[in-house]
Amino acid sequence: MNRRPEPDQPGTPAPAPDAAPPAAAPPAPEDVAGFDVDLSGTEGLREEERLVLLRLVNTGLLSEAQAAQALAIHRRTGSPLLDILGAVGGLRQRDYAENIAAVTRSAFGSPLIGKPELAIDVSLAQRYSPAVLMRHLFFPLAHTGDFVTVLAVHPEDAAVEPAVRAVVPGVDVVALAATERDVTRLMDLAFQERLTDQAVYGLVRARPQESASRVFTAPQIVLFAALTLLLLLAFLVAPTRTASFVLVAVASLYALSVGFKMLLAFVGAMEEGPRRIPSDEALSIPDAELPLYSILVPVYKEPEVVPTLLAALSRLNYPLEKLDVLLLVEEDDAATIEAAKAANPPSFFRFIYIPASHPRTKPKACNYGLSFCRGELVTIYDAEDIPEPDQLRRAVLAFRTGDPNLVCVQAALNYFNSGENYLTRMFTLEYSFWFDYMLPGLDRLKLPIPLGGTSNHFRLDRLRELGGWDPYNVTEDADLGIRASARGYTVGVIDSTTYEEANKAPKNWIRQRSRWIKGYMQTWLVHNRRPLSLLRRIGLKRWLSYQFFIGGTVATFLINPLMWLLFLIWLVFRPEWIGSAFSGWVLYLCLLDFLLGNTLGVYLSMLAVFRRRLFSLTPYAMTTPVYWLMHSAAAYMALWQLFTKPFYWEKTEHGLTTQQSLHLVGAARPEAAGGLPAGGDVAVAGGG
Repeated sequence: MNRRPEPDQPGTPAPAPDAAPPAAAPPAPEDVAGFDVDLSGTEGLREEERLVLLRLVNTGLLSEAQAAQALAIHRRTGSPLLDILGAVGGLRQRDYAENIAAVTRSAFGSPLIGKPELAIDVSLAQRYSPAVLMRHLFFPLAHTGDFVTVLAVHPEDAAVEPAVRAVVPGVDVVALAATERDVTRLMDLAFQERLTDQAVYGLVRARPQESASRVFTAPQIVLFAALTLLLLLAFLVAPTRTASFVLVAVASLYALSVGFKMLLAFVGAMEEGPRRIPSDEALSIPDAELPLYSILVPVYKEPEVVPTLLAALSRLNYPLEKLDVLLLVEEDDAATIEAAKAANPPSFFRFIYIPASHPRTKPKACNYGLSFCRGELVTIYDAEDIPEPDQLRRAVLAFRTGDPNLVCVQAALNYFNSGENYLTRMFTLEYSFWFDYMLPGLDRLKLPIPLGGTSNHFRLDRLRELGGWDPYNVTEDADLGIRASARGYTVGVIDSTTYEEANKAPKNWIRQRSRWIKGYMQTWLVHNRRPLSLLRRIGLKRWLSYQFFIGGTVATFLINPLMWLLFLIWLVFRPEWIGSAFSGWVLYLCLLDFLLGNTLGVYLSMLAVFRRRLFSLTPYAMTTPVYWLMHSAAAYMALWQLFTKPFYWEKTEHGLTTQQSLHLVGAARPEAAGGLPAGGDVAVAGGG
């Protein structure tokens, strides 16, 4: 697919023009003379914006009623006119750029992109930071004599010239009007190789000890080999005593892991959590005080879920002109690209095409997309996600009232198709317990929180400082939460829910769960490369929490079937060697662990139903030990892949459910949240 505008000689700087275009003239009021339009209340607009608004009404691209509504939104939010008209009025970016060019007497650059008369000096562009280009929405084309020619979304913006001169001092700036999509595409062209390299190798180069690109370090290999050899020698010398020792160690680990989760559940069940933000408090934030919010949406071979994504994001109770949605699609995923384009997304959606490279993982795509983010805050939604409408506002308030070191807040995840079959019911029980009790417990005790794969909200500058996600870790979210904690930042939770599609197909479920468990294994190995150093940095309490929560979870899944197997062998065959190993107090300890551990597991699953009133799922909680055995099957698949293909991303198929539950997130976005009501007579002629 030929998606990128190419310079005259791809990959090399194009020749600069012989002469720079003339500088833009001041706005020309005569261009709109005779317009009989009442645009009272335009005091907050720049003169260029006011004249563009008049031209749009005069040419029929905007009705007077729509112009008045746009002005009302501008007075309430202070957002640029272009963002308002594109987000809630459906005006094409190209139409606005053409009119701002006419008003400012500058050239309209969009039609010239890719043509010989518009030279592109890629080497000039690469002297600028992608973050600066995105912040000011311009792209430098060529440096000729005393002139630098740029494409600019806001050619009249006084901030563009200082940004250009910061790299090329003392020049005059000639700005050609263009669209945000033009700037994004050209930045993609100029920086593709650099951004891909940074997305894949940035963390490896900056902090190799924090990257899962190497599965085992040499000291870990030596330690594991020594322990294995020692254990084998012990079995040869004293098999019965060694077996008893191993059983006691396993039983103790199992008991501590379950007991720790029990403690977290009780703490998390307390009514007043640290970031329980009332909805009316979040909704009371004036729209003008809300920051620009970037939303990363990685999709891969998921054309069927794109309509759900658009419907869900349109219901967010947040000014649409303050949303910056980046649809991260693989450049060779033609089906998803076509489905997304066919859905005709609004102007605040941008397509970011991820170059084909290995590893082909979600974190690599998110790392690539980070450079294109414009918001102060950023979150991730999967394509099938349905967040509650006020989630972004709750996150904003959490950051404003939280600790200065708060780098991320995690919203709860749950499922809209919980009643579809046994797997979806158990999945719902598990997620309800995890996000409604476990993570709030960690948050309340100020312990490291492993993030979920979606609906985690970040301060963009802090996320970039952390190096983004590890593209080699297949649960990059959990790893990032632990990494942030190890760097002295805090991660919290907010009481807002994003609804997803629960996996209902057994094979699909096993693939998904094995990837998650493999990622937990990677995370545990990475952060135990220097365990004593980590202990000194985060303290004993947080270090033990990390060991039991990450390592203990994996260990219990691996141990569980072995203990069941021993129990069944003893029950059926009663071999003498088992009797010897379980002699005396060892038998009673293991029996207590077996009975209490499974009972507590069932109890915790039953506890999960209360906060969401999912009482119909209570009988299914009794089958928790069976569900754990399914986890064990996935855990052994994960262990095998850790050695054979550690970076392989087991793709989870979505769109399998027969249930659609957008009603869970409430009615359509109210007018008060962002201005123009969706649909109907609000759509601008020629929009899209």
